[in-house]
Amino acid sequence: MDAMELSGVEAIQARISEIQRRFGIEGPVPGTAVGFQRALNAELKKNDAAAPQQIVGTAKASTAAKADTDAARTTSAGAAVDLSGASNETTRFIREAAAKYGLDSRLVAAVAEAESSGNQSEVSDAGAVGVMQLMPDTAAALGVNPYDEKQNIEGGAHYLKQMLDTFGGDMKKAIAAYNAGPQAVKDYDGVPPYAETQNYVNKVLDLYQ
Repeated sequence: MDAMELSGVEAIQARISEIQRRFGIEGPVPGTAVGFQRALNAELKKNDAAAPQQIVGTAKASTAAKADTDAARTTSAGAAVDLSGASNETTRFIREAAAKYGLDSRLVAAVAEAESSGNQSEVSDAGAVGVMQLMPDTAAALGVNPYDEKQNIEGGAHYLKQMLDTFGGDMKKAIAAYNAGPQAVKDYDGVPPYAETQNYVNKVLDLYQ
């Protein structure tokens, strides 16, 4: 083999080494093209075998991403009601209270907006307090401090849940009972014929929907 042929072989081996490094093939440069092809094919097969796992992983990641997006949409839907007087903390308390009692956060937010515009400092002439406008005796029965915003919202959500349970999940009756009391709803077997209560129910449902 003359010098020129040797130079050509060295160039080929150098190229083979470069390809090996590129594909992460370990070991010495194969002595023949066949040896190199076998090694290369083996490595490509390993890469091909790994590819489906990467696709599955991507699919899982896509599924997880979709779940996160869906969760984000659900959260956004829960905050769809515009609480004109509410802070971000108030909105968070509403979501937490709704989750605690298995309620739609939009419904709790709608009641909060109708009651006080989400304002914890609101106190009615009748003495109802805070975001959810709890009367002191109702708050006491629920075991919450109505002057503490988090407890006020939890108490209101708890009471709303009680009304829904009392009236078999009938939302109109439950909302009416939140405003006028459960006995009035029982007496009339539905929304009492009080203008205030009827307007209240319509307002909450409009906000909710």
